[in-house]
Amino acid sequence: MNTVLYLSASGATYETDAYTPADITRLVRGHGLQSLTSTDRQFDFWFSPALLHCQRRTNRVATELLLATTGFTPKDVPLLRGAVVIATHDTDGELDGLSWQQLDTLVARHHALTKRDRKRLRRRIGRDRLPAAESLIAPAAGRPHAPA
Repeated sequence: MNTVLYLSASGATYETDAYTPADITRLVRGHGLQSLTSTDRQFDFWFSPALLHCQRRTNRVATELLLATTGFTPKDVPLLRGAVVIATHDTDGELDGLSWQQLDTLVARHHALTKRDRKRLRRRIGRDRLPAAESLIAPAAGRPHAPA
């Protein structure tokens, strides 16, 4: 059985099955599937960079897990958006399911993130959200209009 983790943008995490990259594409509901691999080459983070506007929300849990399993810092870790699938691969590079040991390792690494790193990442995600929100709320500042 190929057990993978499905992390929704809302923060919910599910165990599900995926046997091919096409299965992952269906799970993340995207096009142009891409992946990033952890530093120890144990975990593959699958995501779609071409998301619909409603799925542009940063997936905080997936981004924290990417931070915990790579050499990235909160300042430079890629912000994963929308649904993300975490799987692994076999020696031939083919998609493979996560073992119980790998699931335990993910949990342990997530818990090992420091409060400081979590706080810095949360702030960065908040700042990333602001420019889009501000542009919808207030028009760009310019010179005041003088009546003729």
